[in-house]
Amino acid sequence: MALLTAKTFSLQFNNKRRVNKPYYPRKALLCYQLTPQNGSTPTRGYLKNKKKHHAEIRFINKIKSMGLDETQCYKVTCYLTWSPCPSCARELVDFIKAHRHLNLRIFASRLYYHWRPHYQEGLLLLRGSQVPVEVMGLSEFSDCWENFVDHKEPPSFNPSEKLKELDKNSQAIKRRLERIKQSRSVDVLENGLRSLQLGPVTPSSSTHNSR
Repeated sequence: MALLTAKTFSLQFNNKRRVNKPYYPRKALLCYQLTPQNGSTPTRGYLKNKKKHHAEIRFINKIKSMGLDETQCYKVTCYLTWSPCPSCARELVDFIKAHRHLNLRIFASRLYYHWRPHYQEGLLLLRGSQVPVEVMGLSEFSDCWENFVDHKEPPSFNPSEKLKELDKNSQAIKRRLERIKQSRSVDVLENGLRSLQLGPVTPSSSTHNSR
C-alpha cells in the first residue's frame, strides 16, 4: 500500500488552530484500516479528495468494490484530517445502514466548520446512527503514525514530541466537540418542553389562526 511521508503527516494532521508561516492548505485525507473478525491481516490505505469526490465518498466506493463477505463482521477504523461535511455524513450513515456487518469508527484531527449549525447537525447525525465522530488523541495519532507513514527516511522532527504536541492540541478540540453535543441536546430538550407546555392545538384555536 502507498504510505504517507512524515512531512505530509506532520502538515496535514496538524491540529493547531491556525497554520504558522509559511502558510499551506490543510487538505482532506482519510486513512482506513479494515480488520476481519476472523483475525486475518488488516487492509490499509489512504485516500484524498479527487476532483468532485470527497475522500469519504471515495472510501465508501473503495469498500464497496472489495466484495466483502457479508456473513462476516469487519472492524473499520478511519483517521481523517477534517471531520466529514454534512453531505458526506449522510452518505456514511446510509452506507452503514446498508452494511450492518461493518463496525465503523471515525476519528478526526480537526472539526470542519464546527461553528456552523449545518455542520454540527452532520456530526450529530453520525452520532445518532452509531457512527460517532471522535477527536484523535495520542493513541490514534500514534497508531496513524505507525501504520500509515513511511519510516524509511528519518523525519525532520522528533516523532515523540510531535505526537505529544498533537495530543495536547486535541484536548481543546475534544472540549469543542463535547460542547456541540451538549448544546444540541439542550436544544432538543427545550423544544420538547415547549411542546408539552403548548399542548395540542384545539379546533377553535386552529380556526382563529388560519390564513
